[in-house]
Amino acid sequence: MIPELDGIRQNVEAKAIRAKVENLASAINPNTLKSIHKRVDGKKAVGIDGITKSEYEENLDENIERLVAKMKDGSYKPNPSRRTYIDKPGSTNKRPLGISCYEDKLVEKAVAQLLEIVYEPRYCNCSYGFRPGRNCHQAIREVVEMIQYRKTSYIVEADIRSFFDTLDHEWLIRFLEHDIADKKFIGIIRKLLKAGILEDGKLLVKEEGSPQGGCASAALANIYLYYVLDLWFEKAIKKQCRGEAYLIRYADDFVCCFQYKDDAENFYAALSVRMAKFGLELAYEKTRILEFGRFAAENRKARGEKKPETFSFLGFTFYCTTDGEKKFFRVKVKTDRKKLISKLKKLNIWLKENRHMKLKDLIFRINQGLRGHYQYYGVTDNTRSLECFGQLVKALLFKWLNRRSQRRSYTWEIFISQILMLFPLLKPKITVSLFYRNA
Repeated sequence: MIPELDGIRQNVEAKAIRAKVENLASAINPNTLKSIHKRVDGKKAVGIDGITKSEYEENLDENIERLVAKMKDGSYKPNPSRRTYIDKPGSTNKRPLGISCYEDKLVEKAVAQLLEIVYEPRYCNCSYGFRPGRNCHQAIREVVEMIQYRKTSYIVEADIRSFFDTLDHEWLIRFLEHDIADKKFIGIIRKLLKAGILEDGKLLVKEEGSPQGGCASAALANIYLYYVLDLWFEKAIKKQCRGEAYLIRYADDFVCCFQYKDDAENFYAALSVRMAKFGLELAYEKTRILEFGRFAAENRKARGEKKPETFSFLGFTFYCTTDGEKKFFRVKVKTDRKKLISKLKKLNIWLKENRHMKLKDLIFRINQGLRGHYQYYGVTDNTRSLECFGQLVKALLFKWLNRRSQRRSYTWEIFISQILMLFPLLKPKITVSLFYRNA
């Protein structure tokens, strides 16, 4: 948290949790913006104006003073975001990102910090995405706990279609106005939402959506789903259920656990209606009810059905199994197959294009990717998937090293005993426990 915003946080904490917050726009002042500027990564992509951090810094005081003056007199107008696309793991589709101009990034980051101050005391415990002190591994651990140690027997696996592109501006403003009394601050957010996107030279301005990748978009998305999903589940759905019910959400990805099938079915039926009310749509091909939990295997076997299906959440596949000689029920996770294949395809293309790099540099870059993969997927019970990924990476490296020239460069034995002895690939390692909350 930026020190310049400590006063705002203290004022919010001193008030009742449901009291409306005032005087937020005044916190977007020169001191706050300069502090944010110091923390911005200067290597990030630039917006449509092409201005970098170092260029903006050349006349920093003058630029910041002019920006603050425009926000005070209401003449501030954000530039459209530059639309770019990145690969979407496990899919042939591309993920659209909006890249803001540098000056707008400063404003967006200030807005995001202020929204965090306002909403952190309000949020439900079920949400884990883009919140301080919370992460993906905690959300995964929570799902494991709800299935393994509670009375979960049914899962509703859901997906919102193009959430960041379809969230309704007017509903979002209504949610913000419920908690924030500062009209000038809300006016700044409205301008950020209406700035539009520049794609292939065309300006696209819509009445819905917040560009994914924008500095404030994650905070705004959390607020939207806090009202649309989290509070609704906590205050309405749970009261209607005759058994236990749990929601675990990370950004727009969520899983719901139920004790009884009819509770899961009632929620599933109500969910599409709820989403439609707020301009959202479920991706029905990715939304379903499945029998999953402690008694699922026994019940399905008694009915002559196959073992419980699996489901995916945050890049992991969850499956039912047993552990130990006493056959204790366990829910375990492994790397989602689509994510794994997608990563290997990208690595194969990269190796093909970069196989002529110096061997030391080539393996250094591969190890950077392995380190990130092992840090994220290195969780309890996922050793086999990690080792499989490592072996496949090794095989791809061997393949492309042997295509550096017309002649075969290495045998497998030489590759293992000499090349990898000299420049070893990182070995998989379990770094995250899914059993201990403080791990």
